[in-house]
Amino acid sequence: MALVCWLGLSVTQALGAPAQSADFVLRQQLAAPAEVLHPDPHGHAQPWILIGLRSQQLTLYDAMGRQQMRFTISSSRLGAGERVDSYQTPRGWHQVCAKIGDGADADSIIYHRQITPWHYTAELHAQYPDKDWVLARILWLCGMEAGKNQGPGMDSHDRAIYIHGAGAHEMFGIPSSRGCIRMQTPDVISLYQAVGLGTDVEIDEHR
Repeated sequence: MALVCWLGLSVTQALGAPAQSADFVLRQQLAAPAEVLHPDPHGHAQPWILIGLRSQQLTLYDAMGRQQMRFTISSSRLGAGERVDSYQTPRGWHQVCAKIGDGADADSIIYHRQITPWHYTAELHAQYPDKDWVLARILWLCGMEAGKNQGPGMDSHDRAIYIHGAGAHEMFGIPSSRGCIRMQTPDVISLYQAVGLGTDVEIDEHR
Protein backbone atom coordinates (compact mmCIF):
# COMPACT_ATOMS: atom_id res chain seq x y z
CA MET A 1 0.00 0.00 0.00
CA ALA A 2 1.27 3.43 -0.93
CA LEU A 3 1.82 5.63 2.06
CA VAL A 4 0.03 9.00 1.95
CA CYS A 5 0.98 11.38 4.75
CA TRP A 6 -1.68 13.16 6.74
CA LEU A 7 -0.40 15.37 9.54
CA GLY A 8 2.77 13.33 9.55
CA LEU A 9 0.97 9.94 9.74
CA SER A 10 0.62 7.30 7.06
CA VAL A 11 -2.83 6.06 6.05
CA THR A 12 -2.00 2.77 7.74
CA GLN A 13 -1.06 4.48 10.98
CA ALA A 14 -4.03 6.84 10.89
CA LEU A 15 -6.57 4.13 10.20
CA GLY A 16 -4.95 1.65 12.52
CA ALA A 17 -4.65 3.91 15.50
CA PRO A 18 -7.52 6.46 15.56
CA ALA A 19 -7.00 7.25 19.23
CA GLN A 20 -3.33 8.03 18.72
CA SER A 21 -4.20 10.17 15.66
CA ALA A 22 -6.72 12.20 17.63
CA ASP A 23 -4.21 12.69 20.41
CA PHE A 24 -1.59 13.83 17.90
CA VAL A 25 -3.94 16.40 16.32
CA LEU A 26 -4.95 17.71 19.75
CA ARG A 27 -1.32 18.07 20.80
CA GLN A 28 -0.53 19.95 17.59
CA GLN A 29 -3.43 22.34 18.15
CA LEU A 30 -2.48 22.99 21.76
CA ALA A 31 1.16 23.54 20.83
CA ALA A 32 0.31 26.30 18.31
CA PRO A 33 0.10 29.79 19.81
CA ALA A 34 -3.45 31.09 20.03
CA GLU A 35 -4.13 33.96 17.63
CA VAL A 36 -5.84 36.96 19.21
CA LEU A 37 -8.75 38.03 17.02
CA HIS A 38 -10.12 41.55 16.74
CA PRO A 39 -13.45 41.34 14.89
CA ASP A 40 -15.32 44.53 14.05
CA PRO A 41 -17.21 45.47 17.25
CA HIS A 42 -20.19 46.53 15.14
CA GLY A 43 -20.64 42.93 14.11
CA HIS A 44 -20.23 43.68 10.42
CA ALA A 45 -18.74 40.59 8.81
CA GLN A 46 -16.18 42.53 6.80
CA PRO A 47 -12.62 43.84 7.08
CA TRP A 48 -12.14 46.92 9.24
CA ILE A 49 -9.43 49.44 10.09
CA LEU A 50 -8.06 50.54 13.47
CA ILE A 51 -5.98 53.73 13.61
CA GLY A 52 -4.02 54.35 16.81
CA LEU A 53 -3.08 57.98 17.39
CA ARG A 54 -0.72 57.15 20.25
CA SER A 55 1.11 54.44 18.30
CA GLN A 56 0.80 56.19 14.92
CA GLN A 57 -0.15 52.83 13.42
CA LEU A 58 -2.93 51.77 11.07
CA THR A 59 -4.00 48.12 11.19
CA LEU A 60 -6.28 46.34 8.75
CA TYR A 61 -8.16 43.32 10.12
CA ASP A 62 -10.05 40.80 8.03
CA ALA A 63 -13.68 39.81 8.60
CA MET A 64 -12.66 37.36 11.33
CA GLY A 65 -10.48 39.91 13.09
CA ARG A 66 -7.09 38.61 11.96
CA GLN A 67 -4.42 41.23 11.30
CA GLN A 68 -3.77 41.55 7.57
CA MET A 69 -1.73 44.74 7.21
CA ARG A 70 -0.03 47.23 9.53
CA PHE A 71 1.37 50.60 8.51
CA THR A 72 3.04 53.59 10.10
CA ILE A 73 1.01 56.78 9.60
CA SER A 74 0.95 60.41 10.62
CA SER A 75 -2.06 62.11 12.24
CA SER A 76 -2.55 65.78 13.12
CA ARG A 77 0.29 67.68 14.72
CA LEU A 78 -2.41 69.54 16.70
CA GLY A 79 -3.74 66.39 18.32
CA ALA A 80 -7.23 64.90 18.36
CA GLY A 81 -10.45 66.86 17.93
CA GLU A 82 -13.58 67.03 15.88
CA ARG A 83 -14.38 70.74 15.50
CA VAL A 84 -14.46 72.36 12.08
CA ASP A 85 -11.30 74.37 11.30
CA SER A 86 -9.43 72.78 14.22
CA TYR A 87 -7.07 70.91 11.87
CA GLN A 88 -7.17 68.06 14.38
CA THR A 89 -7.74 64.37 13.68
CA PRO A 90 -11.26 63.25 14.61
CA ARG A 91 -11.80 60.34 16.96
CA GLY A 92 -14.36 57.57 16.99
CA TRP A 93 -16.03 55.42 14.37
CA HIS A 94 -16.05 56.28 10.70
CA GLN A 95 -16.71 54.56 7.40
CA VAL A 96 -14.94 54.78 4.06
CA CYS A 97 -17.57 56.68 2.07
CA ALA A 98 -15.57 57.40 -1.09
CA LYS A 99 -12.44 56.12 -2.81
CA ILE A 100 -10.54 58.36 -5.18
CA GLY A 101 -7.47 57.58 -7.25
CA ASP A 102 -8.14 54.40 -9.23
CA GLY A 103 -5.17 53.78 -11.50
CA ALA A 104 -3.29 56.96 -10.56
CA ASP A 105 0.50 56.84 -10.39
CA ALA A 106 2.10 56.74 -6.96
CA ASP A 107 3.36 60.31 -7.37
CA SER A 108 0.14 61.71 -8.88
CA ILE A 109 -1.14 64.86 -7.21
CA ILE A 110 -4.83 64.86 -6.25
CA TYR A 111 -6.33 68.34 -5.97
CA HIS A 112 -9.91 69.02 -4.87
CA ARG A 113 -10.47 65.28 -5.14
CA GLN A 114 -9.50 65.23 -8.81
CA ILE A 115 -6.52 63.35 -10.23
CA THR A 116 -4.36 65.94 -11.92
CA PRO A 117 -1.69 65.53 -14.62
CA TRP A 118 0.89 66.90 -12.16
CA HIS A 119 3.37 64.71 -10.30
CA TYR A 120 5.11 65.19 -7.00
CA THR A 121 8.88 65.68 -7.12
CA ALA A 122 11.54 66.74 -4.65
CA GLU A 123 12.00 69.90 -6.72
CA LEU A 124 8.31 70.72 -6.46
CA HIS A 125 8.42 70.25 -2.71
CA ALA A 126 11.46 72.52 -2.49
CA GLN A 127 9.53 75.16 -4.39
CA TYR A 128 6.46 74.84 -2.12
CA PRO A 129 7.82 73.48 1.18
CA ASP A 130 4.64 74.14 3.18
CA LYS A 131 2.24 72.55 0.71
CA ASP A 132 0.22 69.63 2.07
CA TRP A 133 0.36 67.36 -0.96
CA VAL A 134 -2.35 64.71 -1.38
CA LEU A 135 -0.91 61.92 -3.49
CA ALA A 136 -1.92 58.63 -5.13
CA ARG A 137 -5.13 57.63 -3.31
CA ILE A 138 -7.86 59.01 -1.03
CA LEU A 139 -10.08 57.07 1.35
CA TRP A 140 -12.63 59.71 2.37
CA LEU A 141 -14.04 59.18 5.85
CA CYS A 142 -17.60 59.83 7.06
CA GLY A 143 -18.32 60.00 10.78
CA MET A 144 -20.71 57.42 12.21
CA GLU A 145 -21.32 59.04 15.60
CA ALA A 146 -23.88 61.85 15.60
CA GLY A 147 -22.85 64.70 17.84
CA LYS A 148 -19.24 63.56 17.89
CA ASN A 149 -17.89 63.28 14.35
CA GLN A 150 -21.14 63.61 12.42
CA GLY A 151 -23.29 66.72 12.21
CA PRO A 152 -22.94 70.51 12.09
CA GLY A 153 -19.63 71.91 13.26
CA MET A 154 -17.96 68.51 13.66
CA ASP A 155 -18.67 66.47 10.55
CA SER A 156 -15.65 64.47 9.37
CA HIS A 157 -16.98 64.22 5.81
CA ASP A 158 -17.55 67.97 5.54
CA ARG A 159 -14.10 68.57 7.04
CA ALA A 160 -12.65 66.44 4.21
CA ILE A 161 -10.89 64.01 6.53
CA TYR A 162 -9.00 61.51 4.40
CA ILE A 163 -6.61 58.64 4.61
CA HIS A 164 -4.27 59.67 1.81
CA GLY A 165 -0.81 59.33 0.35
CA ALA A 166 1.82 61.96 1.16
CA GLY A 167 5.21 63.00 -0.14
CA ALA A 168 8.46 61.35 0.85
CA HIS A 169 9.49 64.58 2.60
CA GLU A 170 6.79 64.12 5.25
CA MET A 171 7.51 62.65 8.67
CA PHE A 172 5.77 59.38 9.45
CA GLY A 173 5.46 57.80 12.87
CA ILE A 174 4.90 61.17 14.57
CA PRO A 175 1.89 63.53 14.43
CA SER A 176 2.59 66.03 11.66
CA SER A 177 -0.48 66.28 9.42
CA ARG A 178 -3.20 68.93 9.22
CA GLY A 179 -5.95 66.61 10.38
CA CYS A 180 -5.94 63.79 7.85
CA ILE A 181 -4.24 60.42 8.16
CA ARG A 182 -1.13 60.51 5.99
CA MET A 183 0.45 57.36 4.62
CA GLN A 184 3.44 56.58 2.45
CA THR A 185 2.22 56.17 -1.11
CA PRO A 186 3.00 52.42 -1.54
CA ASP A 187 1.18 51.78 1.74
CA VAL A 188 -1.95 53.74 0.86
CA ILE A 189 -2.13 52.03 -2.54
CA SER A 190 -2.00 48.60 -0.84
CA LEU A 191 -4.68 49.64 1.66
CA TYR A 192 -6.87 51.14 -1.07
CA GLN A 193 -6.80 47.87 -3.00
CA ALA A 194 -7.65 45.83 0.10
CA VAL A 195 -10.74 47.68 1.37
CA GLY A 196 -14.09 48.60 -0.11
CA LEU A 197 -16.67 51.30 0.38
CA GLY A 198 -18.43 51.07 3.72
CA THR A 199 -15.37 49.70 5.55
CA ASP A 200 -15.53 50.63 9.24
CA VAL A 201 -12.65 52.71 10.61
CA GLU A 202 -12.01 53.39 14.28
CA ILE A 203 -9.67 56.25 15.24
CA ASP A 204 -8.54 55.75 18.84
CA GLU A 205 -6.37 58.30 20.61
CA HIS A 206 -5.37 55.83 23.34
CA ARG A 207 -3.90 53.11 21.12
